[in-house]
Amino acid sequence: MINFLPGIASTTSALSAERVRLDAIAQNIANAHTTRGPDGKPYQRREVVFDSILTAAQQSNGNTAVPLLSARVIKDPRPPVLVYDPGHRDADAEGMVAMPDINIHQEMADLIMANRVYEANLAVAKNARTLAMQTLAIGKR
Repeated sequence: MINFLPGIASTTSALSAERVRLDAIAQNIANAHTTRGPDGKPYQRREVVFDSILTAAQQSNGNTAVPLLSARVIKDPRPPVLVYDPGHRDADAEGMVAMPDINIHQEMADLIMANRVYEANLAVAKNARTLAMQTLAIGKR
């Protein structure tokens, strides 16, 4: 069987990994001021770790390795930041509140970068589709 969309597997895995990254960044931004989660502790920033996986795809010409990208979400090990806010409902006796160690500006920069990487991978998928359609059109002539 002829593969009209070579590389589409790696592109779709990259799209999926970037979607996970976008979701983690959105969670970080949404919970930047969450001082008490379900466990009673401040929200911990989520980080996405990308892993490259090589899978063997059986082709008519032999084995070829297809690079795939997987993403896993881990909690940032940094401790919360103590902020003086005696009026806060979670303040201790000294008026200190444990806030998540999240820099909104860094998260927004990461969001823009992840969005651009996602758009670039989407453009690759669209171009692969266009090339496959043109290849099929050649056979019709």
